[in-house]
Formats: sequence, C-alpha cells, structure tokens
Amino acid sequence: MKRLRHLFIVISLLGSLSWHGTAQAEHLQMLRSSEPFPETMSLLQETIKKQGYTVSRVQRVDIGLSKSGYKTDKYRVVFFGKDKEIQGLLKSHPQIAPYLPLKIVIYAEQTDTILVSLDPDQFIKLFPDVKQQQMFMRWNKDVHAIFDQMRLKTKE
Repeated sequence: MKRLRHLFIVISLLGSLSWHGTAQAEHLQMLRSSEPFPETMSLLQETIKKQGYTVSRVQRVDIGLSKSGYKTDKYRVVFFGKDKEIQGLLKSHPQIAPYLPLKIVIYAEQTDTILVSLDPDQFIKLFPDVKQQQMFMRWNKDVHAIFDQMRLKTKE
C-alpha cells in the first residue's frame, strides 16, 4: 500500500494524471537504487548535465507531504531542459506548459532511492507536428540514456 501511495504522489507530481485519468506505470521511467539519497541526487544532476541539459532547479516536495502526514525529508523534483527548446515549444504549444521543463522525481524509501520520470514518448502522442516529434523522440532517447547511466553507476 505504501508503494502505491508513492506511485500516486509521483504520478501527480509529474502531471500525467491529467492526460490519462488513471495511474499508468508503463508511461513512466523508474529506477530503484540501493545508493543513499544524497549520492544519487548528486549523480543524477551530474548525469543530466553530461547528457547536455541544464538543471534549472531542484524543488523540495517533502514540506507539503509532511503537512499531509507523510514522513520523509528526502523528496525532490529535479527540473531540467534546454531553455531555447522549451521557450520555442511554449510559444507554439502553450498547453504543454504544465509538463515543462522535463522532470525527474527522486525520493528515499527506507534504504533505497527511487527515481521516476514521465516517459517523453507521451509528448509524441499529443503533438502531431513532425518538428516537435523529432525533438520529443530525442528527449525520449536522452531521458532513457540518463536512466541507463544511473543504472550503470548505482546499485539496483
């Protein structure tokens, strides 16, 4: 039950519920690592930068969760992207604003650290414009590469 609650919170943070109405894990990239939260957080930001993206901010989510009775001090959302791409996309498709920049939720669960992201292939389904689809396919490839690198560098 606790894992279901985690998944619901993560999906809500990623914004995918408004697309599908229900939680669908196949639309997510997920990774469970036995590495401690601080090391995984640092490695995640480093890996995002090496993939050519800018980490725009790291937002704490645990404060609001604590007020709801959820006990954790290690729950963050890492926002990242390429500023020119995001600004251009927002001009042509302002309805995508709630989903940008790209995000990876990272949180501690007992001795593990969990990473979850909306799979960018979901954007491909929403926007038929070929120019945007090429960008979304690259984002999809890059997010998968970030998770692959994290798998290689952390203990699953």
